[in-house]
Amino acid sequence: MPMVIESTFAMLACARIGAIHSVVFGGFAAKELANRIDDCQPKLIITASCGIEPNKKIKYAPIIIEALTHCTMPDASNIPRLMKQRVEMDGLNETSELDSKVWFDYQQEMDRETELAECVPVASTHPLYILYTSGTTGSPKGIVRDTGGTVVGLDYCMENVFNVHEGSVHFATSDIGWVVGHSFIVYGPLIRGATSIFMEGKPVTPNAGIIWKKVEQYKVTSLYMAPTAVRVVKKEDYEGEWVKKYDTKSINSFALVGERCDPDTIRWIHKHFPHAIINDTWWQTETGWPICCNLLNEKVYGQVYPTLPGSVTRPIPGYDVQIFDESNNPVK
Repeated sequence: MPMVIESTFAMLACARIGAIHSVVFGGFAAKELANRIDDCQPKLIITASCGIEPNKKIKYAPIIIEALTHCTMPDASNIPRLMKQRVEMDGLNETSELDSKVWFDYQQEMDRETELAECVPVASTHPLYILYTSGTTGSPKGIVRDTGGTVVGLDYCMENVFNVHEGSVHFATSDIGWVVGHSFIVYGPLIRGATSIFMEGKPVTPNAGIIWKKVEQYKVTSLYMAPTAVRVVKKEDYEGEWVKKYDTKSINSFALVGERCDPDTIRWIHKHFPHAIINDTWWQTETGWPICCNLLNEKVYGQVYPTLPGSVTRPIPGYDVQIFDESNNPVK
């Protein structure tokens, strides 16, 4: 799925009825998609007619059709597929050209529906989702996250790591295909009663001010970006001319995720957003939320640690983090 609001509808609809979802980033090729289909063996595939890149549209149906030819899962070719038509983007209704036995139009099915699906109570250990690691360090691993633990962990993190409460506005510029999108675009902000900003596109399209425009428009209080995304903006606007065009003073937390943030990028953020606390978070798909970071809830913790470029501050409750030397001996 691309970054359209129906993607969130699908995730929350699954959670509502106790079904397990497995979101796949729209940029993956057919073989990567086939690996994930084979592993989790879905009953339904939900997709959209296309995703939007800066200079092109990527049609998803051909990728899914090819992926199913690579699958070893029995009857993979018969898995039903629900497609959201992006007529405003691609100007056509693709399901009319596809096999109607397995392809269904999202809007037609929605228009046909008259009953509300009641919420299904589940055990706290009931799986909420399966999310596959990127595969950069080996074969992709399907991480199974439970329902109760996710709610407790994300409620704690949104309050204490991001200082997000009811009425806050949280903007994570990631994609729902990644764990950041699951934890801090969809579930985390909504669990806290906060607003979550949902954006499709790159951080410099149509220009290097698009993020700051959204910040001003929605009065964003908590911003969450990958260092790579910040560096892309920094490259286009090192002097911060685009930053100056918009009111970004609503930001109280500028958090980072996805990789180590280089000191020059930390300094660039501090120069142009001196009013915001920089919070470099360290974690991974396998953990679901930060292992190390700054704790910004001063009401509880009484202090916010000073930002040290290259440091991710302290372990958060729940993690025992230790450092070892090359001989596997613990060091201070």
